[in-house]
Amino acid sequence: MKSYGTRSETIMITNKPFEIGLYSFAALTPDPTTGETISAAERLKNLLDVVELADQVGLDIFALGEHHRPDFVSSAPEVILAAAAARTKNIRLSSAVTVLSSDDPVRVFQRFASLDLLSEGRAEIIAGRGSFIESFPLFGYNLQDYNELFSEKLDLLKKIRDNDRVTWHGNHRSALQDQDIYPRPFQDEMPIWVAVGGTPESVVRAANHGLPLALAIIGGMPEKFAPFAHLYRDVLSKTGRDPADFPISINSHGFIADDRQQALDDAFPSFKLMMDKIGRERGWGGGPGMQKEDLVASATLRGANFVGNPQDIIEKILFQHSIFNHNRTLIMPGVGTMPHDKVMRMVELLGTKVAPAVREEVARRNEQAND
Repeated sequence: MKSYGTRSETIMITNKPFEIGLYSFAALTPDPTTGETISAAERLKNLLDVVELADQVGLDIFALGEHHRPDFVSSAPEVILAAAAARTKNIRLSSAVTVLSSDDPVRVFQRFASLDLLSEGRAEIIAGRGSFIESFPLFGYNLQDYNELFSEKLDLLKKIRDNDRVTWHGNHRSALQDQDIYPRPFQDEMPIWVAVGGTPESVVRAANHGLPLALAIIGGMPEKFAPFAHLYRDVLSKTGRDPADFPISINSHGFIADDRQQALDDAFPSFKLMMDKIGRERGWGGGPGMQKEDLVASATLRGANFVGNPQDIIEKILFQHSIFNHNRTLIMPGVGTMPHDKVMRMVELLGTKVAPAVREEVARRNEQAND
C-alpha cells in the first residue's frame, strides 16, 4: 500500500532500494597546508582509485561533474567515466551535472550511450544548467538564453532517449527530420535525471518530463527544501504518473572520518580554500571568509554538510529521509582537493559502515509503511 499525503504530511514512497554514492568535480586546488598542487594526471589517477574502491565496498553510484575552469579537471566527464567503467563491475556511472544548456543533446546522448555500452548498462545522465557559466562563452551561447536553452535541449535529449528515430525542431539547434541517432545504449531506457538547485520552475520541468529529480542541498536547513519534493510529487500525480516510480536524490558536500572532530579538522582547510575563492568570485560579502564554526554548524543534524563519523552520517541521511522520503544520497568527499589517503578512508567508511545501516533502516521503514 502506498500513501501520498498533503504538504504537511509524510509521503510514503515504498519498494525502491535506497542508493548511496559519491560525486566529484575532480577539483585541482592547492594543498591548504603546503600550497602545492598535484598534477592533473595524478588527480585523475587518484579519482579512478576512488571509483574503483567505491565499487569494491558496494557503493551504488559515482557521479562526475562537468566544469571548464582551471581548478577542476573534469571538462570531459564521459572520458573519465569510461576509464572508470574499465576498472569497475557494478557501480553506476553518471554525470553530476552535464551542462546541457551549452552542449548538443545529440552528442551528449551518443557519448553516454557509448559509456553505457562499455559499462554494460551502468551509465546515467544528470542534466542541469550548471553552477558556473564558463561553458556559455566557451561554446558560443548567450547567457540571456539560459533557461530556454536548457528547456529546449532537455526536450530533445529525452526524445532521443525514447525514440530510435527523431523528428524535432527548436530555436537553438538545427531541426531533425526522421533522424537515426547511434549508438543506442545497452539499457532499454538509460536514466536521465534533472538536477535542481532550488528553483520551483526546474522542479516542475522535471516532473512534467517524467524524469527523476536530483536536488542539490549545499547550504541551509534541509527542511527548507521539503516543498520541492512535495511540488515534484504533486506535479507527477497531476500529470497521471505514480510518484512511487520516480526517485529523488539528495546531493550534498561532506567528509567522513573515524572520529567526528577528525572529520571536521580534515575537511575545513580545503572547504575554506574553495568556498572563499568562489565567494570572492561571486561577491559574497567580505571579511575573513568561511570560519571553522560555519563548518561545525553545517555539520549538525539539521545542517547541509555531511561531515562527521559514520554514525553522524547514518543519522543525518535517515533524518533527511524522514523529510524527503528520497531514494538516493550522493556525497561529495570534501570541497576542493582533499588528501588522497583520507578520501580513500572516507569511501571505505561510507561503503562498509554507513551504507549497510542506512539501507537496512530504510528497508524497515518501507516494510512498515506497507503494513
